[in-house]
Amino acid sequence: MSGTIDEGSLDQLFRAARTHNAFQDRPVGDDKLKQIYDLMKWGPTSANCSPARILFLRTKEAKERLKPALSTGNSAKTLAAPVVAVIGYDLEFYEKLPFLFPHNLDARNWFAGNAQSIFTTAFRNSSLQGAYFIFAARAVGLDCGPMSGFDNAKVDAEFWPDGKVKSNFLCNLGYGDAAQLFARSPRLAFDEACKLL
Repeated sequence: MSGTIDEGSLDQLFRAARTHNAFQDRPVGDDKLKQIYDLMKWGPTSANCSPARILFLRTKEAKERLKPALSTGNSAKTLAAPVVAVIGYDLEFYEKLPFLFPHNLDARNWFAGNAQSIFTTAFRNSSLQGAYFIFAARAVGLDCGPMSGFDNAKVDAEFWPDGKVKSNFLCNLGYGDAAQLFARSPRLAFDEACKLL
């Protein structure tokens, strides 16, 4: 596969895309949520470990369960979002490696019993998958409001009480209300962030 995607797609994914804090009163269908996952799952992870686990909070009741974990500044906008995705990471991801990484059936043993390696791999790769999630959501026509600003321990106790999955970040989803966007913040120039060696 080669070539550059068209300018409109580049705008939709990157240049014109914004972080939204307010959404239109417009529902997001389950089909869209499935489309997001069916795109994001193809993004690369180390040893194809795919540790991300996602909860889609769609109902008022589900979002109310999240409310005690939200910071004051994030509560109202999150409860008002059509969908809140909780992006988590599975600390037992390595148990699926015989299926996900079949050309090396010893891959499970790289992690089993090594808590530091498990955490580092799960957190890093779920963060990558979280980024793929955002771009997949934009690709299917949704807007995103990814954020920290919540109590991870409270989220984990409420939604993943067995301790096998931990929360990474939240991402509000819907059709953004462009009238409530802030002015776009600047970005670093190439020479400020990159070096050619």
